[in-house]
Amino acid sequence: MAHEIAADEFSTVVTAHRQQIFRFLLSSTRDIDLAETLTQECFLKAHRNWASFRGESSAMTWLMRIAINLQKDHWRNRRLQFWRQTQNNSVDLDEASEWLPSGESSAEQKLLAQERVGQVWKAVEGLSERQRTVFLLRYVEELELSEIAGSTGLNEGTVKAHLSRALARVRMQLGGKR
Repeated sequence: MAHEIAADEFSTVVTAHRQQIFRFLLSSTRDIDLAETLTQECFLKAHRNWASFRGESSAMTWLMRIAINLQKDHWRNRRLQFWRQTQNNSVDLDEASEWLPSGESSAEQKLLAQERVGQVWKAVEGLSERQRTVFLLRYVEELELSEIAGSTGLNEGTVKAHLSRALARVRMQLGGKR
């Protein structure tokens, strides 16, 4: 009976948090299949260790910690750089501008916006592992600093420092400003 209750409880946790874990991993890896695989690994690892979860943090914080560790392992083991794929698969802006009729500034603005997003992702990829994680948790997952601290195991001051450095570096790469 106790095992059944634990299984039901874990199922509820999966339902409540799967989407957010997947979204974080997708924003971190920029690869749907990889994000799905890492999400499944996260919940598999959590399921295996569910009996040892002591509730010292929220289930979401615990799951995010597992996801961050899986993501770190992935980057460490593979050194996958998604921006290279993005760069290889993207349309050259000069080439694309030849396709646009001269009066369609909205299409041109879309291309410029897409290029800007690509530049942001390239800048984020260049961040240190901790800065990238903190940046993604704050600006993609919209977590509060205290939640980021809980998920990463860093204190809030360290989170602020990493976030500040990440923002400065991204801004510098995008606009040349500090």
